Amino acid sequence: MKIAVAMSGGVDSSTAASLLKEEGHEVIGLTMRLWDYPADDPKKPGSCLVPAHVAEARRVADQIGISHHVISLEEPFEKEIISYFVDEYLRGRTPNPCVICNQRIKFHALLKKAEELGAEALATGHYARIFWDPQASRFKLYRGRDRRKDQSYFLFLLTQEQMGKILLPLGDKSKTEVREKASRLGLPVAQKSESQEICFIPDDDYRKFVETRKGKEITMAGKIVNRQGQELGRHQGIYAYTIGQRRGLGIAAPHPHYVLGLDAEKNFVIVGKNEELFSAGLMAREVNWVSIPPPEGKIEAAVQIRYHHPGASGALVPLEGGKVRVEMTPPQRAVTPGQAAVFYRGDEVLGGGWIEKTL
Repeated sequence: MKIAVAMSGGVDSSTAASLLKEEGHEVIGLTMRLWDYPADDPKKPGSCLVPAHVAEARRVADQIGISHHVISLEEPFEKEIISYFVDEYLRGRTPNPCVICNQRIKFHALLKKAEELGAEALATGHYARIFWDPQASRFKLYRGRDRRKDQSYFLFLLTQEQMGKILLPLGDKSKTEVREKASRLGLPVAQKSESQEICFIPDDDYRKFVETRKGKEITMAGKIVNRQGQELGRHQGIYAYTIGQRRGLGIAAPHPHYVLGLDAEKNFVIVGKNEELFSAGLMAREVNWVSIPPPEGKIEAAVQIRYHHPGASGALVPLEGGKVRVEMTPPQRAVTPGQAAVFYRGDEVLGGGWIEKTL
């Protein structure tokens, strides 16, 4: 089988390529060129966009004996990821660019390039699993076996067609096993560090990034208010605040204040007490049912409202227009519009959508 592997120059994708080559597949390495990022910036040692990682990916490809191609995707990355990221902050939402990148770049634009090169499948280093269920006649998405590294949360937008063309060789492995395998193979990236931040933010300062991208188009100063509309302070731009934030509000009060919401229309930052941060429900939009057909009525599932969230028991009520009303028990803290709400049954990913508002 001819398989393309998305190689970032990191240990995960390098090990995935090596495992597939060991299994006897014809493997080709694909490295995306997405962003002009300084090669010498020490703050992004694990970023998939650093130009030096192209050379590292090629070095691994040469070592394991596979061909390597650099795929230029700067234009769709700018249009689909950068613009989305900036616009979401200006709308008072907190974006999740990794989910959109998987949907529109890796498993759309890169998959098309892989097919043009004659590949039958595209493999990545994600820690998640895809299985074919003959009884349901569907592909199903599951968490990776290593719960600490599980990345299924970022893959809820996959389609059945895409899952039929995707391989995830690391889904049943732990990070420790992957590093040990890479060391046994003598891969130069075996102990390479990982980036935990957004890959295209040069100094991890997303506020500065948004200001630089939009400049004078940004509506800056506005009011910080409580839920009763009383002005408690001033802010310099709602994009600089996130739900649950406590520091940097500049409010003198006998008790701490936290960001409860962002009103882009009024240009308000809404604050209140910590107990006001808890929500018993949310509305999710643009819901994709990845492993099951769209349910006809209310179902029960675990609801994960951010990547490292442990999940909460939830009742899901499908509504018209691709929306789902989610009732959570117990109420959850800092439910954030713009982030993903992903629904699980055990390790199976039922689906997910974008948090529109709290209830």
